[in-house]
Amino acid sequence: MRRVVVTGMGAIGPCGLDAPTTWDCVRSGRSGIGPITLFDPSGWACRAAGEVRDCDLEQILGKRLTDRSGRFIQFAVVASQEAWTHAGLDASNVVPERVGVFVGTAIGGIPEICSSHLDLLDGGHRRVSPFFIPRSLTNIAAGQVAIALGARGPNGCPATACAAGNHAIGQASLAIATGQADVAVAGGAEATIAPLTLAGFQKMRVLSTWGGAIEASSRPFSADRTGMVVSEGPGVVVLEALEHATARGAKIHAELAGFATTTDAHHVTSPAPDGEGAARCME
Repeated sequence: MRRVVVTGMGAIGPCGLDAPTTWDCVRSGRSGIGPITLFDPSGWACRAAGEVRDCDLEQILGKRLTDRSGRFIQFAVVASQEAWTHAGLDASNVVPERVGVFVGTAIGGIPEICSSHLDLLDGGHRRVSPFFIPRSLTNIAAGQVAIALGARGPNGCPATACAAGNHAIGQASLAIATGQADVAVAGGAEATIAPLTLAGFQKMRVLSTWGGAIEASSRPFSADRTGMVVSEGPGVVVLEALEHATARGAKIHAELAGFATTTDAHHVTSPAPDGEGAARCME
């Protein structure tokens, strides 16, 4: 088994439009949570979300790609390009057939599904865009990243809810460790701030009902927490086989020393209360 290292990072989120800004926000404890602006949340119990603001995706990616791709796909491509550049990769130091892409997502293009359904109800099947399916399928994020980077190696899309991004990184690490790829772009992307999504979470009674400052709505480790806050954005890393990174003189930021998955087989949404599954995964 080959050793796997991290050589690049990319991210967009409520706290910043690149990885360094996002990480600086995390280190300084600044919140990216704010009022929902992507739709009118008047009358909703939770009116807070982690929106990506002031990011002109069309200017970055071009009108053709943004017209044909859902928001979560656009996020994935931008973050992957940042991570690729950060890693110092280009056509001169990779073999395309040895570059994999693994991008996970929980729900994929749900805003695109909702808007296309409204088009169908409003004007019949002729009103539905021919790009509806490729704008909303979960696996298209990994596919568009592969096209953007010319990555012709293994390609995958875990859809394992909140674990999807980590799962993708784990799958990518195994592909490198076992020799299926030398380089892999891996992570997750989500864009789920839509009325249907929040209505579903609200019906489950899991959304924050915090009555104080809106930026403090997300407080998962506080004794007085009241629920979760939906957010959006991508996070991507470039993984490499240690010998590949060393041979090209890449800066190594970390080593991914291991990966495992287990299942609690306990409940559809709640983890086993004794933590047995998590402990078994760590072991």
